[in-house]
Amino acid sequence: MTLKHVEHVLLWTRDVEKTADWYCDVLGFERGPHPDFKIPVEWLYIGDQDVLHIGQIDDEAFQKEYLGGRTSSASAGTGVIDHVCFRCTDIADVIARLEEKGVDFLRRQVDDQGLYQLFMEGPDGVKVELNFTNEEARAAGLTAEFTAGDVSTAGNWGHGDAAD
Repeated sequence: MTLKHVEHVLLWTRDVEKTADWYCDVLGFERGPHPDFKIPVEWLYIGDQDVLHIGQIDDEAFQKEYLGGRTSSASAGTGVIDHVCFRCTDIADVIARLEEKGVDFLRRQVDDQGLYQLFMEGPDGVKVELNFTNEEARAAGLTAEFTAGDVSTAGNWGHGDAAD
């Protein structure tokens, strides 16, 4: 077996439309065709590829019969998966869009990976990461609030100096 790429991520939510609206309105996904599972679902696309599946969390019969059940009782937040990440371009436009929509986000940078990252929370508490190249961020005059090199072993990640 040779793995090629992540096909899609499935998010369970109590409000499929609200969640799909946020991902489309804030991040620019497009709604697209999806199978008729007899429960509320939306499949969101980047170009021609469905990458984010959103389903109604309340239908335990479907989850048990079709998916073999749920392994988490979480109905919000990230559960055992910390975040979902998307590679992006046009950082200045993305930041302007997030600010226009009133979305709070963190700016982070990982120099040895060449990544400039934005972290935010979706409507169901799912953490979303958007990755850009450091070169694009520098060209846009952006600096991160915190870098991977700033991580302390004092458990103070992202909250100022460990000496504070």
